[in-house]
Amino acid sequence: MKIQENVSLEPYNTFGIEARARYFAHVTTPEELDWVLRQQNYPPKLILGGGSNMLLTGDLDALVIHIGLLGKEILEEEGTHSTIRVMAGENWHELVLWTLERDLGGLENLSLIPGSVGSAPIQNIGAYGVELKDSFVSCEAVEIATCEKRTFSLEDCRFGYRDSFFKKEGKNKYAITSVTLRLTSRDHVLRTEYGTIAEELRAAEVLHPGIQDISRAVIRIRQRKLPDPALLGNSGSFFKNPVVGVAKLSEIQQKYEQVPFFRISEKEVKIPAAWLIDTCGFKGMRVGDAGVHQHQALVLVNYGKASGKEILDLATRIRQQVLDTFGIAIEPEVNIL
Repeated sequence: MKIQENVSLEPYNTFGIEARARYFAHVTTPEELDWVLRQQNYPPKLILGGGSNMLLTGDLDALVIHIGLLGKEILEEEGTHSTIRVMAGENWHELVLWTLERDLGGLENLSLIPGSVGSAPIQNIGAYGVELKDSFVSCEAVEIATCEKRTFSLEDCRFGYRDSFFKKEGKNKYAITSVTLRLTSRDHVLRTEYGTIAEELRAAEVLHPGIQDISRAVIRIRQRKLPDPALLGNSGSFFKNPVVGVAKLSEIQQKYEQVPFFRISEKEVKIPAAWLIDTCGFKGMRVGDAGVHQHQALVLVNYGKASGKEILDLATRIRQQVLDTFGIAIEPEVNIL
């Protein structure tokens, strides 16, 4: 394999931001990954997966390693569950479809999430009441500095809401190479109570849904609400939904009686960041080629030639206005580089 110089990263990030890597390598085998990680005469190494959860704000003085490890297999079938192992370079949505073809349940609510499998544990991806951690068993990774292999258990990953060990203490220290998941092979647990899944199923006259029906419903909902990165540059949800105390909720309700929320506990609720942003007047706003999507205020978009800095400036403006209006600090979900 060859390490390239001065490579455009526009094809490797779903925002479609033009930024360049000083050095770049695409690895397709564990041996290639090991070889690249052992190269010493280069700047710091940066692991790149599907590029779906990142915002590039400038050129990278780094050796960018693009993970292209492919492969899926069923490791074990026991009782009502099956255990699968998936290589990090696999496309996430294609994995979901692969599991549905084999009547394996657990990932159907996570249909159409962009990105690669290796990025999923970093973000603890989630949608419609389901998170990766719900089916996660372990992941294998290589430490960038030492090339040592390590297996991370569910407990090791310390998953939180769009958060994990890999976004904190382990940030930029490991290259995830594979993920192992435990899925239902029968007696599937259907999650239809979150969002508008139940409504979508009724509209399709699906009275007795299966996991495939739920996946199709989620896909239809996401296609209506979210822009296709292949057509309009974006990174999905840009901000996390903030968790606040019930006292803060009561304070907001005094002015906005219809504020939506999801109860987390007796003392905490989650308020949709999209509602906060929309209420502040940003939905559909465009500043040059950087904008807020017209149908989903949680999604920032690149209408063509926006720079990463221009999108970040818009995000900063949104955060400040939400803080000024509601006294709530919303945090980015994407990784900003």
